[in-house]
Amino acid sequence: MTKNSQRIHFIAIGGSIMHSLAICLAKAGHHVSGSDDHFHEPSKSKLKESGLLPENEGWDASKINSDLDFVILGMHAKANNPELLKAQELGLKVLSFPEYIYEASKNKKRLVIAGSHGKTSMTAMVMHVLQDVERDFDYMVGARINGFDEQVKLSDAPIIVIEGDEYLTSPLDPRPKFFHYKHDIVTVSGIAWDHYNVFPTIENYISQFELLADSSAKGSTLIYCQEDDLATKVIGGKERPGVTAIPYKAHDHVVKNGVTYLKLPNDEIKIEIFGYHNMQNLSGAQALLKQIGVTDEQFYKAIATFSGAGKRMEILGKNEASTIYTDFAHAPSKLLATTSAVKHQFPNRFLVACLELHTFSSLNKDFIEQYKNTFNDPDEAIIFINPEAVKQKGLEVLTEEDLRTAFNRKDIILFNDSAKLNEHLMQHNWTNKNLILMSSGNFGGLNLQALKQHIL
Repeated sequence: MTKNSQRIHFIAIGGSIMHSLAICLAKAGHHVSGSDDHFHEPSKSKLKESGLLPENEGWDASKINSDLDFVILGMHAKANNPELLKAQELGLKVLSFPEYIYEASKNKKRLVIAGSHGKTSMTAMVMHVLQDVERDFDYMVGARINGFDEQVKLSDAPIIVIEGDEYLTSPLDPRPKFFHYKHDIVTVSGIAWDHYNVFPTIENYISQFELLADSSAKGSTLIYCQEDDLATKVIGGKERPGVTAIPYKAHDHVVKNGVTYLKLPNDEIKIEIFGYHNMQNLSGAQALLKQIGVTDEQFYKAIATFSGAGKRMEILGKNEASTIYTDFAHAPSKLLATTSAVKHQFPNRFLVACLELHTFSSLNKDFIEQYKNTFNDPDEAIIFINPEAVKQKGLEVLTEEDLRTAFNRKDIILFNDSAKLNEHLMQHNWTNKNLILMSSGNFGGLNLQALKQHIL
């Protein structure tokens, strides 16, 4: 341990972002321990490689003692977690993930990127540009980004880029994570109802973003997408003394032979990403970066080489006749943006889109009607539901007729068995066809690499 090192224990260390913070702090010289009741990849392998993977799965109150400086509590843990109860009994300091990020960055300029959709992609764009212009910065992002080893970096850098999630902070704090970061600049990409299990009404969900904007300190900046009605109403439609509001819209662009070009006053620039929503994200990133001195010339040079964030229209594989994409797209607005982007980019290719309904919201009969007309662009629309996921969430199984009514599409195909889904996809002739696989799960264990080899 180094001179200023601390003893830190992570409750739910295996989380998708928690493990990255644990690795970051261990590399900085802190003594890090942790527990979790189950470990998934890639966090399991990364923790093992860093010497942080616990010997056994499960919670162990004996790991909590008065020698700890503090505990970091993950959202996955419950309020009655034995390690949390022991920490509270000992009077130890307990911080949620966002609370710790703020504590580590309160002397930095905090750039927060929020919104119901697009925040990971926009955060990745900002990080990519800052790296290209050789600006020193810290970051916290919810996905794997090309050119960055981890999802969290904390150092002596003067600024930090933070993906601001609206989901709950911890089992002890039901507020959205983004409240804790106390932004200097915040960008809101758009507002579309999500997380039905936490925000049971759309009004409740929208109010979180209004509270975020209202929490802006004097001298701070709000940046919002003016093409999003709710973002415009909530962020731009209210005067906040001492706070600057800056709107943005999709960057002018043109698609030629499956390639997108940004249109400039006297030039066109070829870029690797595509889709109208990504053109909005790009403009949002540019508007934010302008606030910290990145010029348009620097921005365009850097953004030309940006290839996207992990599982955000990520190319799994391609040949001259087909491209396979993977994407989270687990909410209605994300589904619509992803499918329309691919269809617009390749209008002459048949599009097969497969969506796994995996989240509590998407599997809920009371929410599913929010998907109306969001799955119209694909030529073939497939939905996969893992019965085990429905059972674990205590929900009623949706039928094919339920889905066809909710999505307002009569030819939706439903699969509940990954083997049958795989067989169906294998039977396709993939000449001049694209495939999108959209899920925050894993399609019941579908072997994507084998599927890719067959298609390509």
